[in-house]
Amino acid sequence: MTGEPVEPPPSPFTFPEPVHSPDDVVAVGGDLAPGTVLGAYRKGLFPMHLPDGRLAWWSPVLRGVIPLDGLRVSRSLRRSLRRYDVTVDRAFDEVVAACADSSRPGGWITEDIRLAYTTLHRLGWAHSVEAWGGGELVGGFYGVAIGAGFFGESMFHRARDASKVALVRFVAAFKSSGGYLLDVQWATDHLVSLGAIELAREEYLARLDRALSAPYPSLWAGRDETGE
Repeated sequence: MTGEPVEPPPSPFTFPEPVHSPDDVVAVGGDLAPGTVLGAYRKGLFPMHLPDGRLAWWSPVLRGVIPLDGLRVSRSLRRSLRRYDVTVDRAFDEVVAACADSSRPGGWITEDIRLAYTTLHRLGWAHSVEAWGGGELVGGFYGVAIGAGFFGESMFHRARDASKVALVRFVAAFKSSGGYLLDVQWATDHLVSLGAIELAREEYLARLDRALSAPYPSLWAGRDETGE
């Protein structure tokens, strides 16, 4: 996919303002049509099912983000940068399938979620970043790009530091091409070790507004390699 993404028909659903919710879950129901999912991201929400199977729309009270100038690269990770080649959008379906592997602990990516993001990828909104070792896909992640924001969904690795290398290369390319906001939903221990921080919802939404009004980063305009 090159150039500007294709805008789908708007959603028939109207999301509540997340600032009025005391919890991470802001709404329940709706669908995963492209217009609905994009409308949710533009309001600071993302989809994930509840344990009972219902589709929920989340806006964490404390939102995880990785500052583009705050990524932590340890000495061992810096050595690992030489082990892998990193690409963008070369194996989106394979990355999502690896992230959705049911044998992984805490798996949450259902078939309808997978299909929704595959559709967004075909329209130019969802992207993958891949790490390759010996010609094999060994790590990566995927997410949604809107304006100058990238909203990470899930990552996986099959070799040491592979997904971390993909993230390091991506952050450098995203920042240099005009990116502004890297959203990781929640600041897990793993992501905190890489520099993730928590923002209060109000601060996150303010940064989101700025990202949505900024130009689309050139990273997605047909670029295949993330480079150094």
